[in-house]
Amino acid sequence: MKLDGIRACVFDAYGTLFDVHAPVAKVAAALGDKADAVSRMWRDKQLQYTWLRSLMGAHADFLAVTADALDYALAAHGVSNAPLRARLLDLYMTLDAYPDARRCLETLKSKGLTTAILSNGSPAMLDAATKSAGLDAQLDHILSIEQVGIYKPDPRVYQLAVDELGIPAADMLFVSMNPWDASGAAYFGFKVARLNRLGVPPDNLPGDISAEVATLNAIPDLIS
Repeated sequence: MKLDGIRACVFDAYGTLFDVHAPVAKVAAALGDKADAVSRMWRDKQLQYTWLRSLMGAHADFLAVTADALDYALAAHGVSNAPLRARLLDLYMTLDAYPDARRCLETLKSKGLTTAILSNGSPAMLDAATKSAGLDAQLDHILSIEQVGIYKPDPRVYQLAVDELGIPAADMLFVSMNPWDASGAAYFGFKVARLNRLGVPPDNLPGDISAEVATLNAIPDLIS
Protein backbone atom coordinates (compact mmCIF):
# COMPACT_ATOMS: atom_id res chain seq x y z
CA MET A 1 0.00 0.00 0.00
CA LYS A 2 1.16 3.51 -0.86
CA LEU A 3 -0.23 6.64 0.79
CA ASP A 4 -0.45 9.71 -1.41
CA GLY A 5 0.04 13.33 -0.40
CA ILE A 6 1.99 12.74 2.81
CA ARG A 7 4.12 15.77 3.73
CA ALA A 8 5.03 14.92 7.33
CA CYS A 9 5.41 11.92 9.61
CA VAL A 10 4.47 12.35 13.26
CA PHE A 11 5.54 9.72 15.78
CA ASP A 12 4.42 8.76 19.22
CA ALA A 13 7.50 8.51 21.44
CA TYR A 14 7.04 6.05 24.31
CA GLY A 15 6.64 2.49 23.07
CA THR A 16 7.03 3.59 19.44
CA LEU A 17 10.47 5.18 19.17
CA PHE A 18 11.62 4.46 22.73
CA ASP A 19 11.59 1.17 24.64
CA VAL A 20 9.61 1.78 27.83
CA HIS A 21 10.72 -1.55 29.29
CA ALA A 22 14.45 -0.81 28.98
CA PRO A 23 14.80 0.74 32.48
CA VAL A 24 13.62 -2.36 34.33
CA ALA A 25 15.64 -4.59 32.00
CA LYS A 26 18.79 -2.74 33.09
CA VAL A 27 18.16 -3.39 36.79
CA ALA A 28 16.42 -6.74 36.41
CA ALA A 29 18.84 -8.47 38.76
CA ALA A 30 17.68 -6.25 41.63
CA LEU A 31 14.04 -7.24 41.04
CA GLY A 32 14.59 -10.91 40.31
CA ASP A 33 11.53 -12.80 39.11
CA LYS A 34 9.38 -9.70 39.71
CA ALA A 35 11.09 -7.68 36.98
CA ASP A 36 8.75 -8.37 34.06
CA ALA A 37 5.61 -7.96 36.14
CA VAL A 38 6.84 -4.68 37.63
CA SER A 39 7.70 -3.31 34.19
CA ARG A 40 4.32 -4.25 32.72
CA MET A 41 2.39 -2.82 35.67
CA TRP A 42 4.46 0.36 35.63
CA ARG A 43 3.53 0.95 31.99
CA ASP A 44 -0.12 0.00 32.47
CA LYS A 45 -0.55 2.31 35.46
CA GLN A 46 1.31 5.11 33.72
CA LEU A 47 -1.20 5.06 30.85
CA GLN A 48 -4.19 4.61 33.15
CA TYR A 49 -3.16 7.63 35.20
CA THR A 50 -2.90 9.83 32.10
CA TRP A 51 -6.43 8.91 31.05
CA LEU A 52 -7.88 9.23 34.55
CA ARG A 53 -6.21 12.56 35.25
CA SER A 54 -7.53 13.87 31.93
CA LEU A 55 -11.06 12.81 32.84
CA MET A 56 -10.72 14.24 36.34
CA GLY A 57 -9.30 17.56 35.15
CA ALA A 58 -6.34 16.96 37.47
CA HIS A 59 -3.36 17.31 35.14
CA ALA A 60 0.18 16.50 36.25
CA ASP A 61 3.15 16.26 33.91
CA PHE A 62 4.35 12.93 32.60
CA LEU A 63 7.32 12.67 34.94
CA ALA A 64 5.02 12.96 37.95
CA VAL A 65 2.62 10.43 36.46
CA THR A 66 5.51 8.10 35.68
CA ALA A 67 6.78 8.34 39.26
CA ASP A 68 3.29 7.70 40.68
CA ALA A 69 2.88 4.66 38.44
CA LEU A 70 6.29 3.30 39.45
CA ASP A 71 5.46 3.72 43.14
CA TYR A 72 2.27 1.74 42.64
CA ALA A 73 4.01 -1.05 40.71
CA LEU A 74 6.79 -1.39 43.29
CA ALA A 75 4.34 -1.37 46.22
CA ALA A 76 2.09 -3.91 44.51
CA HIS A 77 5.04 -6.29 44.26
CA GLY A 78 6.36 -5.68 47.76
CA VAL A 79 9.46 -3.76 46.68
CA SER A 80 10.70 -0.99 48.98
CA ASN A 81 14.03 0.29 47.70
CA ALA A 82 14.55 4.05 47.42
CA PRO A 83 17.87 3.89 45.49
CA LEU A 84 16.33 1.45 43.00
CA ARG A 85 13.31 3.72 42.53
CA ALA A 86 15.60 6.69 41.88
CA ARG A 87 17.66 4.67 39.43
CA LEU A 88 14.58 3.58 37.47
CA LEU A 89 13.32 7.15 37.16
CA ASP A 90 16.75 8.31 36.01
CA LEU A 91 16.83 5.56 33.38
CA TYR A 92 13.38 6.60 32.15
CA MET A 93 14.79 10.00 31.21
CA THR A 94 17.26 8.39 28.78
CA LEU A 95 15.32 5.51 27.29
CA ASP A 96 16.89 3.34 24.60
CA ALA A 97 15.55 3.93 21.11
CA TYR A 98 14.41 0.86 19.20
CA PRO A 99 17.04 -0.22 16.64
CA ASP A 100 14.79 0.68 13.69
CA ALA A 101 13.99 4.23 14.89
CA ARG A 102 17.07 6.09 13.62
CA ARG A 103 17.06 4.44 10.19
CA CYS A 104 13.37 5.19 9.72
CA LEU A 105 13.78 8.86 10.59
CA GLU A 106 16.90 9.25 8.45
CA THR A 107 15.15 7.71 5.45
CA LEU A 108 12.11 9.96 5.87
CA LYS A 109 14.34 13.02 6.08
CA SER A 110 16.17 11.95 2.91
CA LYS A 111 12.81 11.85 1.15
CA GLY A 112 12.19 15.47 2.11
CA LEU A 113 9.50 14.80 4.70
CA THR A 114 8.99 16.78 7.88
CA THR A 115 9.43 14.64 10.99
CA ALA A 116 8.00 15.17 14.45
CA ILE A 117 7.27 13.60 17.81
CA LEU A 118 3.87 14.17 19.41
CA SER A 119 4.04 12.74 22.89
CA ASN A 120 2.62 12.61 26.38
CA GLY A 121 6.15 13.25 27.63
CA SER A 122 7.14 16.53 29.23
CA PRO A 123 9.50 18.77 27.21
CA ALA A 124 12.42 17.96 29.53
CA MET A 125 11.82 14.22 29.22
CA LEU A 126 11.56 14.34 25.43
CA ASP A 127 14.64 16.53 25.12
CA ALA A 128 16.69 14.16 27.28
CA ALA A 129 15.45 11.01 25.51
CA THR A 130 15.93 12.23 21.94
CA LYS A 131 19.42 13.56 22.67
CA SER A 132 20.60 10.48 24.57
CA ALA A 133 19.31 8.22 21.78
CA GLY A 134 20.82 10.41 19.06
CA LEU A 135 17.48 11.06 17.36
CA ASP A 136 17.30 14.82 17.87
CA ALA A 137 19.06 15.62 14.58
CA GLN A 138 16.44 13.65 12.63
CA LEU A 139 13.44 15.43 14.15
CA ASP A 140 12.12 18.79 12.98
CA HIS A 141 9.59 19.16 15.81
CA ILE A 142 9.28 17.70 19.30
CA LEU A 143 5.77 18.39 20.57
CA SER A 144 4.59 17.75 24.12
CA ILE A 145 1.02 17.57 25.37
CA GLU A 146 2.11 20.08 28.02
CA GLN A 147 1.35 22.77 25.44
CA VAL A 148 -2.36 21.94 25.79
CA GLY A 149 -2.35 20.44 29.30
CA ILE A 150 -4.23 17.22 28.60
CA TYR A 151 -3.19 13.73 27.51
CA LYS A 152 -3.84 11.65 24.42
CA PRO A 153 -6.24 10.70 22.96
CA ASP A 154 -7.89 14.10 23.53
CA PRO A 155 -8.29 15.72 20.08
CA ARG A 156 -6.61 18.90 21.33
CA VAL A 157 -3.35 16.97 21.41
CA TYR A 158 -3.61 15.92 17.77
CA GLN A 159 -4.65 19.44 16.77
CA LEU A 160 -1.37 20.62 18.27
CA ALA A 161 0.53 18.87 15.45
CA VAL A 162 -1.66 20.51 12.81
CA ASP A 163 -1.16 23.94 14.35
CA GLU A 164 2.58 23.63 14.93
CA LEU A 165 3.48 22.03 11.59
CA GLY A 166 0.99 24.05 9.55
CA ILE A 167 -0.01 20.93 7.61
CA PRO A 168 -3.54 19.49 7.37
CA ALA A 169 -4.09 16.26 9.31
CA ALA A 170 -4.93 14.38 6.11
CA ASP A 171 -1.45 15.21 4.75
CA MET A 172 0.35 13.76 7.76
CA LEU A 173 1.11 10.15 8.65
CA PHE A 174 0.84 9.44 12.36
CA VAL A 175 2.71 6.40 13.70
CA SER A 176 2.07 4.74 17.06
CA MET A 177 2.63 1.41 18.71
CA ASN A 178 -0.29 2.08 21.07
CA PRO A 179 -3.56 0.87 19.48
CA TRP A 180 -5.68 3.39 21.40
CA ASP A 181 -3.39 6.23 20.24
CA ALA A 182 -3.53 5.03 16.64
CA SER A 183 -7.33 4.96 16.83
CA GLY A 184 -7.48 8.40 18.43
CA ALA A 185 -5.26 9.91 15.76
CA ALA A 186 -7.20 8.24 12.94
CA TYR A 187 -10.53 9.41 14.35
CA PHE A 188 -9.09 12.93 14.52
CA GLY A 189 -8.24 12.81 10.81
CA PHE A 190 -4.63 11.75 10.38
CA LYS A 191 -3.59 9.00 8.07
CA VAL A 192 -2.30 6.42 10.55
CA ALA A 193 0.18 3.58 10.45
CA ARG A 194 -0.24 1.34 13.44
CA LEU A 195 3.09 -0.17 14.50
CA ASN A 196 2.38 -3.70 15.70
CA ARG A 197 5.64 -5.18 16.93
CA LEU A 198 3.87 -7.79 19.06
CA GLY A 199 1.19 -8.99 16.66
CA VAL A 200 -1.73 -8.01 18.88
CA PRO A 201 -5.22 -7.24 17.52
CA PRO A 202 -6.43 -3.66 17.15
CA ASP A 203 -8.63 -2.03 19.75
CA ASN A 204 -12.35 -1.88 19.00
CA LEU A 205 -12.43 1.91 18.78
CA PRO A 206 -13.45 4.49 16.16
CA GLY A 207 -10.91 5.57 13.56
CA ASP A 208 -9.87 3.97 10.28
CA ILE A 209 -6.25 2.82 10.34
CA SER A 210 -4.52 3.32 6.98
CA ALA A 211 -1.82 0.68 7.39
CA GLU A 212 -0.30 -1.75 9.87
CA VAL A 213 3.43 -2.47 9.98
CA ALA A 214 5.60 -4.76 12.10
CA THR A 215 8.66 -2.51 12.07
CA LEU A 216 9.48 1.16 11.64
CA ASN A 217 11.62 0.20 8.66
CA ALA A 218 8.39 -0.27 6.71
CA ILE A 219 7.16 3.31 7.27
CA PRO A 220 9.11 5.05 4.45
CA ASP A 221 7.82 2.48 1.94
CA LEU A 222 4.23 3.49 2.67
CA ILE A 223 4.79 6.99 1.30
CA SER A 224 4.55 7.70 -2.41
